[in-house]
Amino acid sequence: MPVPVPSSRTADTARPADTGVPAPRPRPHTAGLPLIEDPREVAPSDARELSKVFFKRLRELSEGTPEYQYVRNTLIEMNASLVQYAVRRFRGRGEGGDMEDIVQVGTIGLIKAIDRFDPSLENEFSTLAMPYITGEIKRHFRDTTWAVHVPRRLQELRIDIAKAKEELTVRLDRSPTVADLAAHLRLTEEDVVEGLVAANGHTSGSLDAPQSEHGDQTEGQSLADVMGEEEPAMELVEDIQTLAPLLEKLTDRERRMLQLRFGEELTQAQIGAALGISQMQVSRLLTRLLTHLRESMLADPEPSETPAGRTAPALRV
Repeated sequence: MPVPVPSSRTADTARPADTGVPAPRPRPHTAGLPLIEDPREVAPSDARELSKVFFKRLRELSEGTPEYQYVRNTLIEMNASLVQYAVRRFRGRGEGGDMEDIVQVGTIGLIKAIDRFDPSLENEFSTLAMPYITGEIKRHFRDTTWAVHVPRRLQELRIDIAKAKEELTVRLDRSPTVADLAAHLRLTEEDVVEGLVAANGHTSGSLDAPQSEHGDQTEGQSLADVMGEEEPAMELVEDIQTLAPLLEKLTDRERRMLQLRFGEELTQAQIGAALGISQMQVSRLLTRLLTHLRESMLADPEPSETPAGRTAPALRV
C-alpha cells in the first residue's frame, strides 16, 4: 500500500512544536549596529572602538525607544570593566558595606558618564567616566561610614592622622603625642586635636552594649545604666534667657505689675489698689503685656534685630 505524501499546505502550516524545531528568538532592535550577544566579554581595546560607534549612534536616537535602550545598555555593559578597575582602589577599606554595593554605586557613576558624554568633543570616554565612577564611590563612603556628619575637611584629616600614627609608632617605638602628629603633618596642635575629636564620630556604640571593660562597672552593666537623665528644667533655662532682654525693655510700671502678679502672687484687685487703677484695667493691661511677651519669645528675630532690641508696646491706662 503506497504511503501518502504530505501536501505542501500541510508542510507549510506545520508548527515548530509539531516538528520539534524551537521557535527563533525575536531579534532585538539594534539600531543598525552589530548585535553583541555578551557585551561584558568584549576585550577592553575592542570595547573602546565599539563605544565610539555606539556613542555616535546613541546621540542620534530618541530616548525611550527600543533602539536607544539597546545602544545605551550595551554601552553600560561594555564599559563595566571601568567600574571593576575603579573598585580595586577601595578593596582595602573594610567599612562601607559589601563590595557588591560598591560596584553598584560605581555603576551609577558609569551611567551618569554615559548620559553626559559628548562624542563630538573627540575625548576618550574613560577620561570622563573615571572621575564620575570614583566620585560616586567616595560619596558613598563619605555618606555611609560616619555615624555623625562632619565636614569633609575633618574626614580627610582623620585619614591623614591615622596614617601618621602608624608611621610614627614604628619610627618612635611608642604612641605619638599630639605634638608629634602636628610636627609630622605640619599642622597646629589645635588642628590635630580637632581631627582627633572628629574621629570619634566615625563609629558609634549602642547605649545598651555591656561596658564591662571599665573596672568601676559591674559585669553586664550598660552605659545607659550609669547615664544621667534629661534635666526637665533645661527648657526653663532657655525660656529665661529669651525672656530676660524683653523684660529689660519694659517700663518700671510694667515690671512692677508683673512683680505683683507673679512674684508676690497678688490678685488683680490688689494690684489695682497698689497702682491706683481698677481691676478691669489691670486685667486688660496684663493681657496685652503677656501677649506681647509670648509672641516676642516665639517669633524669629530679624537679621538685624537682637532680642534686646525688641520693645514692648506702650501700655496706656
